[in-house]
Amino acid sequence: MTTPPILVIGATGKVGRRVVANLAAMDKPVRPAGRNTPLTFDWQDRSNWLEHFTDVETAYVSYYPDLASPQGADDIAALSAIAKKAGLKRMVLLSGRGETGAEKAEQALMDSGLGYTILRSAWFNQNFSEGHLQPAIMSGMIAMPAGQRREPFIDVDDIAEVATAALTDDSHDNQLYVLTGPDLLTFADAATAINAAAGLNVAYLPVSLQDFHAGLTAELGPEVADLLTSVCEETFDGRNESVADGVMRALGRPPRDFAEFCRKAAVSGAWKKAA
Repeated sequence: MTTPPILVIGATGKVGRRVVANLAAMDKPVRPAGRNTPLTFDWQDRSNWLEHFTDVETAYVSYYPDLASPQGADDIAALSAIAKKAGLKRMVLLSGRGETGAEKAEQALMDSGLGYTILRSAWFNQNFSEGHLQPAIMSGMIAMPAGQRREPFIDVDDIAEVATAALTDDSHDNQLYVLTGPDLLTFADAATAINAAAGLNVAYLPVSLQDFHAGLTAELGPEVADLLTSVCEETFDGRNESVADGVMRALGRPPRDFAEFCRKAAVSGAWKKAA
């Protein structure tokens, strides 16, 4: 009997590509899906969504550009309905902590009748090493509208391990895991840890939401700037200044700490200056 493939939507994202690698290491059949896969997946075009779920029982889903997007909940509701029609049994959904829009999307999945595992995740460590803040670190200045708020930064490798467990073990069915790191850190604390690991001299500059929006507009355009600024305004109001036990509940071990992440990222060359 052929083992059904595990569908990974968002297979080239920070979490998704690690999930694909984890499943491959376990010799699990994987069906990656995204904008550049042979059968493309596009959140703006539902015409082939059903085809992606053919012969699939379990799927990992990461939403683009962010689950807090105004259309996020409607898209997740539509995807869940199509997946259920195709025979999907369980969906593992990557979500964002403290985002009202993301929680609406989570509820859409929970109301769908599918089995679910929700990964409600804090700010990614890897945003500093392979995300939009990596160039800022190389320039020596992290500018964020976070003031001195503290964030329990989470390692993406932990998120991917929880996702992999949820995709391969039905004991995680109908669970909501709030995934954070073990410590609360300001962005200034994060810069200090990066400096210690990589020998850099990075500073943190708290900026206003208006200045943050202006910078993003010039770089990414007004639509993305509006979304990311609204997410920052919501999530940096203090609601996320606590740690959670999701990694321990799911994996039976504590989450990786930020200093460990910094050491590994530095060794990998994430912050190595060009010669």
